[in-house]
Formats: sequence, C-alpha cells, structure tokens
Amino acid sequence: MAVSCCVSGCSCGSLDASRLFLNAAVALSTSRLREMEDVDAFMKQPGNETADVVLKKLDEQYQKYKFMELNLSQKKRRLKCQIPEIKQTLEILKHMQKKKDSTDPMETRFLLADNLYCKASVPPTDKVCLWLGANVMLEYDIDEAHTLLEKNLSTATRNLDSAEEDLDFLRDQFTTTEVNMARVYNWDVKRRNKEDRSKSTV
Repeated sequence: MAVSCCVSGCSCGSLDASRLFLNAAVALSTSRLREMEDVDAFMKQPGNETADVVLKKLDEQYQKYKFMELNLSQKKRRLKCQIPEIKQTLEILKHMQKKKDSTDPMETRFLLADNLYCKASVPPTDKVCLWLGANVMLEYDIDEAHTLLEKNLSTATRNLDSAEEDLDFLRDQFTTTEVNMARVYNWDVKRRNKEDRSKSTV
C-alpha cells in the first residue's frame, strides 16, 4: 500500500467569493465619483437641499470606501502569504515526482512545533495529502495534486492583481471624495458670507 505524504495546499475558492462581494458592493453603493466642476449646479440637483446633507452623503461614501480598503488590504496580505506557500508546495511535489519510482526513502524535516523540526524518512509514494483549509485534508495522486495547486496558484495570482487594481481605484475615489467635500464646504462658507453681507446692508 502506498504511503501518503502530507503537505500544505491552498483552496482559493473563497478568494473568488470575496472578489464577487467587492464587485457587488462597488456596483451597488460606490459608483465612480467625479470631481464637481460646477458646485452651484450640483447643489441645485434633487436631494442636495443643503450643504450639510451633501457633506453627510459624501462622508458616508468615504466610510464605505474605507471599509472596502480594509477588506482589500487584508485580502492582499493573505494572498501575498499564500502564493509563496503554494509555490513551495509545488516544489515539494516536483521533488516527490522524481523520487516516486525510486527505492530509496526521501530524507526530510517537518515542523513539529514552533521552531522545532524533526527528521523524517519518507518511503517513495505516488500519493499526497493536501490541507485545503477549514481543517479539511484530501488525498490525491501526485499528478492530480500538482494540477490542483497550479490552478490555485493561477487563481491566487489573478486575485492579487485584481485586489491591487481595486485598491488603486479606491485611492482615486478617496482623493475625489475629499476634493468634493472641500468644494462643498467652501461653497457653503461663501454662501453664508454672502447672506451675512446681504443682511448687513439691509
């Protein structure tokens, strides 16, 4: 009976779900903002009764962007940790593929506890167990495991690129929102000053 060797693997399905959540949130509540070219015209639009109302809306939008930035930053950090792990696991599988037809055992070390490694002698095997996350481990043929990890590596790399693009988008929106808030605030200050001058001349 073939001996199974356990190595870590990564399932990236949850990353696609995270991507779908972000896309839905952007589409529903955070359409791309534009800089206000004409504040007077903007303030005459329905729903923009006062500067306080508009500033409150812009601040809510800003907080949504902040929330998304936090989620994306966490996702980016997680992916930057996962990608090297997947690459390392693939290297282990390549080594095992070379050794599976050999009669000599593979000498290695495994992590027993933090900063504690043990020597191990692994007989040649054509099976491997992958940790998929959420305390789930499955046994695969080495070739199947290699195909799965190549797919996960491609997905993780693509998701990392998408996360970086989304973060760039959010940075632009932060700047635009801040500029718009400043313009509305300044517009309101000028309006108040104009009203005060009108009252003083009466």
